[in-house]
Amino acid sequence: MLSFKNQTAFYKGKVRDVYTIKNKYLVMLASDRISAFDVVLPRPIPYKGQVLNQIAAYFLNATRDIVPNWLISSPHPSVSIGRLCQPFKVEMVVRGYLAGHAARTYQSGLRMLCGVKLPEGMKENDRFPKPIITPTTKASEGHDEDISREEIIRQKIVSEEHYLELEKYTLALYQRGQEMANKQGLILVDTKYEFGLYNNEIYLMDEIHTPDSSRYFYLDGYAERQSRGEEQKQLSKEFVRRWLIENGFQGKAGQAIPAMSDEWVNQISERYIELYEKVTGKKFEKNNLPIETEVIEKALHALV
Repeated sequence: MLSFKNQTAFYKGKVRDVYTIKNKYLVMLASDRISAFDVVLPRPIPYKGQVLNQIAAYFLNATRDIVPNWLISSPHPSVSIGRLCQPFKVEMVVRGYLAGHAARTYQSGLRMLCGVKLPEGMKENDRFPKPIITPTTKASEGHDEDISREEIIRQKIVSEEHYLELEKYTLALYQRGQEMANKQGLILVDTKYEFGLYNNEIYLMDEIHTPDSSRYFYLDGYAERQSRGEEQKQLSKEFVRRWLIENGFQGKAGQAIPAMSDEWVNQISERYIELYEKVTGKKFEKNNLPIETEVIEKALHALV
């Protein structure tokens, strides 16, 4: 844990350490911790924090024309400095394909997800006629919960005016993310966004389009694999979730987290690096420099 001048708060999240400066700015350190089913797994993944931080910065800078965002600078490959926003207590999950949680819900026989009616006759990884938004509550601890647009507005979690804006931004960001993914030979299957208010204006917060918040398929061969009923080749954290499920863990009470071998940890790291290079089109440069307080303080001094 670091310490900064003018620090007013500290929060240790599942995968990030977040420092508040003067109740106005955030210093966000992306750790190598990895979580699944809202549980932090026992072993860190080398370079994961750097991958997440640099992918998020890449997409935040590429979407500023759609909606302003919190990011100001990144003085270290695993560190971001940005504006402190008042967060909306929902996550805006957008899905273009029947995958992950949506597919598991569908396979259970349900045809409603977060108040959205799902079409009949779909199979896993099929494309929806148009993207759907399936929001969740934003839990400070424990599991996020599915919720509908109607319930969000009825419970006044978000005002109707603001929520309709969040939906508009969510769909526009997803479309941009999809276009950028397609250029790299990928499909952005689903993702989530977090928003907040800064000076009474809606700002995009946190990370976007990373393997922790998104699922990607390879575009080449997608249609052929679907027609043959084969699994899609994907880049996401879903392979970690599936490994946990296969080993008897879904984050439920009484379940033990399976042991993670060195080989498995290195494989996860390689998958994260592969996703960085595939989604950005850039070569990943491993950074082993320590996170120095002085470097971050210098960047903060320019702000405060």
